[in-house]
Amino acid sequence: MLKAYKYRIYPSHEQQSYLAKVFGSVRFIYNRMLADKIEHYKQTETMLKNTPAPYKKEFDWLKEVDSLALANVQMNLEKDYKHFFRDKKVGFPKFKSKKTNHHSFTTNNQNGTVTIEDGTIKIPKLKTRIKSSCIVHS
Repeated sequence: MLKAYKYRIYPSHEQQSYLAKVFGSVRFIYNRMLADKIEHYKQTETMLKNTPAPYKKEFDWLKEVDSLALANVQMNLEKDYKHFFRDKKVGFPKFKSKKTNHHSFTTNNQNGTVTIEDGTIKIPKLKTRIKSSCIVHS
């Protein structure tokens, strides 16, 4: 049986700043890669397979956030793009908005980079642990 846990976090100001950078970077990469895919398709009518790596060379601030979060953005965009071409009812992928209240990112746990213990959560590239509490078990 699979279990899901939902946690409420209580980040410090420094941690809030880091999380805001991650949310902004994820949104920026998604929008930039989508715009490049659209432009490439208009010019060549073929799908562009792009990665976050060239954007990191152009925008140094992208190196400050978790690379796996950016890689997951690429996978999500590829999935959204393929679903559209497979079934037009799904709708074309939309640009991510800065104004929404839904800020999230996905990362991978490689060799214990994400841990939850003693009411704290550790995430990649963040030096300190974030205080948390488990609110829902399902």
